[in-house]
Amino acid sequence: MANKYPHTPDGRYFVAKNRLWRCTDPRLTEEQKRVHIKALMKARRAVRSAQQQGDDDALRQARQSVQEAKEALGERGPVWWEDGAPDEGGLAPHNSSYAQWWASHS
Repeated sequence: MANKYPHTPDGRYFVAKNRLWRCTDPRLTEEQKRVHIKALMKARRAVRSAQQQGDDDALRQARQSVQEAKEALGERGPVWWEDGAPDEGGLAPHNSSYAQWWASHS
């Protein structure tokens, strides 16, 4: 992904579709990442299946599983960095604290 999407200098975000997306917590071991990514893929398949079946309860449960896997990866929920910087995920890079970096990058 590092080659396909630009990453902020601090490694907290990558940019896709003109939005900042939080990167996976770099403190996770490869095994931990593998386990959480496997859970995320399973949950995403469950979302698709529930949508195809029109099962609202299963869809809610599947989406909650996606949320839990994303939080375990550090991509949602509390931020994984410890310097007190806010989460800027979802912002356009030019409307964030990364505006100067983005202007020089693009």
